[in-house]
Amino acid sequence: MQQYLRLKAAHPDVLLFYRMGDFYELFYDDAEKAARLLDITLTRRGQSAGAPIPMAGVPYHAVEQYLARLVRLGESVAICEQIGDPAASKGPVERQVVRIVTPGTLTDAALLDDKSDSLLLALVQERQRIGLAWLNLASGALRLTETSAAALPAQLGRLKPAEILLAEGAALSLPPPYAALVRRRPDWHFDTAGAVQLLTAHFGTRDLAGFIPDETEARLALGAAGALLAYAQATQLAALPHVTGLTLEQESAWLRLDAATRRNLELTETLRGEAAPTLLSLLDTCATAAGTRWLRHCLHHPLSDRRQAAERHGAVAALLDDGPLDALIAALKGSADVERITSRIALKSARPRELAALRETLRRLPGSAALLAGQGGRLGELRTALA
Repeated sequence: MQQYLRLKAAHPDVLLFYRMGDFYELFYDDAEKAARLLDITLTRRGQSAGAPIPMAGVPYHAVEQYLARLVRLGESVAICEQIGDPAASKGPVERQVVRIVTPGTLTDAALLDDKSDSLLLALVQERQRIGLAWLNLASGALRLTETSAAALPAQLGRLKPAEILLAEGAALSLPPPYAALVRRRPDWHFDTAGAVQLLTAHFGTRDLAGFIPDETEARLALGAAGALLAYAQATQLAALPHVTGLTLEQESAWLRLDAATRRNLELTETLRGEAAPTLLSLLDTCATAAGTRWLRHCLHHPLSDRRQAAERHGAVAALLDDGPLDALIAALKGSADVERITSRIALKSARPRELAALRETLRRLPGSAALLAGQGGRLGELRTALA
């Protein structure tokens, strides 16, 4: 058990799935907790300090369904694999943790809802100002903003994070159900100077002027972004090459909706927490899961810029007015989730079936672009992007 105890000591706050043959085993408190949450059998193995060692396990070929259940319950899991050759090993086979699955850092298709995003959010407070940074690891989008403490509930309702990072010494109080999503990190992870150094090293730039012309405008948010990036890198045990930039959002870009208004409008969730009937369920005729995610985003981010809204309306009118709408829908049906597959490629976790689906989707893009020939405005921009 020495190997297990050493690995568990390095990951004390998460469940450790320890690979043994055809099973992932859990021991001690982890076994008792997993048995209770997953309704699996709790057994005993050997003794430690004169007491039997609690043990529980799940088969490796069904591990994703158990991970999905744990993530929905807000739990995090460290996956420990055998990396040594059993035939060449003298004593225990060498093992190491290869990834950590947390609610806010999901990338596996089996664990993600294909029609909604799973966001990791970090918060930093200074007096009545709060810096926010959030990462969609499944797409690589890193965004940040700053707001007032009074506006935080509205921001949480807009983003709907799956996991929230706070400094150990932070006194910030979050409303339910967000308080249950908090994971504490060391205070120094949220230091702005250290965050800028980490971000510039990650992006390979001298400074962040290409993303944020004036860093003083987002000092708190940058501290949150640094903690966010460090945490995501630690869970994936990788450098996150698909996170290639950051975007500073301005609150004035969207119409402000407070938490109560957003809830009562039932944009994407009913008052009882159900997916339908809602505005999204009524409007969603998207041919792809990525389209549904974008529609969900738009409903929660109504534009304040009338010009941009008019451009979108013009594109919709052009498609409906003898445009190639039906042909485009037919072309898009069956398309792979390009956004998420490319992220898994960057994280070296894509599967052969996904690569084959991506290949077929890319082959169809020229045909989709051809359907938009002669179109201007937003549709013309889309045609250029597809080509």
